Amino acid sequence: MSNTVIQDLLRRRRSIRKYTGVALEKQKLDLLIEALLRSPTSRNGRSWEFVLVDDRSVLEHLSKCKPQGSAFLKDAALGIVIAGDSTKTDVWVEDASIAGILAQVAAESVGLGSCWIQVRNRSHDAATSAEQYVQGLLGLPETLKVVAIISVGQPAEEKPSLPASELPYTKVSRNRYSQLL
Repeated sequence: MSNTVIQDLLRRRRSIRKYTGVALEKQKLDLLIEALLRSPTSRNGRSWEFVLVDDRSVLEHLSKCKPQGSAFLKDAALGIVIAGDSTKTDVWVEDASIAGILAQVAAESVGLGSCWIQVRNRSHDAATSAEQYVQGLLGLPETLKVVAIISVGQPAEEKPSLPASELPYTKVSRNRYSQLL
């Protein structure tokens, strides 16, 4: 069986949390933007919105959006804030999530590392959600709901691909639940 380009990308893609801090080349940034804007949406509603953050100070503030799992954003070259307009469709979460993973695959395709930082349904502190924190920091209207931030940058770490033998094939059923492949 021959490998396809997509299969190779999926095999290589890992969550990268350490970055060199080197700025992205324009060509790579343009590719990421194109991937985001080509992301499929329900009924072509394009309920997603994106804020690209490369300002070091703003990245530093965004890296504090929640107590755990976001600090590494301060060292990334780019943070892609993935949001969905909750007034356009009831599937804004799905639309935005698809765009986020396409951005990660596109980043991998040009040798960049990335990591999904969950914002939706997470807390910033006892009084403020991570989403409210990001909305306030970036001036997003309340109707733009933040799903995640994708950190992107030149990787400062290497992670091996997960061997096929370690994939959880027991999570896949055929024809009926629990009828394994």
